[in-house]
Amino acid sequence: MTDDLKINKMEKFKFEKLNIWQKAMDFGEAIDKIARSFPDREKFNLASQISRASDSVALNISEGSIGQSNPEQKRFIGYSIRSLAEVVTCLFKAKRRNYITEKEFEKLYDEAFHLMNMMNVFKKISDKLIFGHSVIRQSMNNELLQSQ
Repeated sequence: MTDDLKINKMEKFKFEKLNIWQKAMDFGEAIDKIARSFPDREKFNLASQISRASDSVALNISEGSIGQSNPEQKRFIGYSIRSLAEVVTCLFKAKRRNYITEKEFEKLYDEAFHLMNMMNVFKKISDKLIFGHSVIRQSMNNELLQSQ
């Protein structure tokens, strides 16, 4: 078993169990993949911007989940949503400049919209939860599944 697999099995941080964090991580990798295909002249501009913004979505989710109060956690989810809006704007720019196809745009746009809905549900639910309580965690997972 590799070290990476051992780490994944242990889940030492609360955010690792969050579906929104996992989806944000996957979304960030998908964005990074397309950003690498942008023209060289965009390396330090749009490609860098979209990659940093997409990474910021998962980074803020994780930062907000560690030892924070519910209002603080909601604030970081808000930052994640704003970063996601920035990614979507970059996707529009990339489509207008013909760096991505309409099909690529639609797929990533739909993923972003779904992730935003998940984060909004999480933000609403966080008002009512004591993080880590199994009944509330199950309720959260059910609500997040319904938003899909």
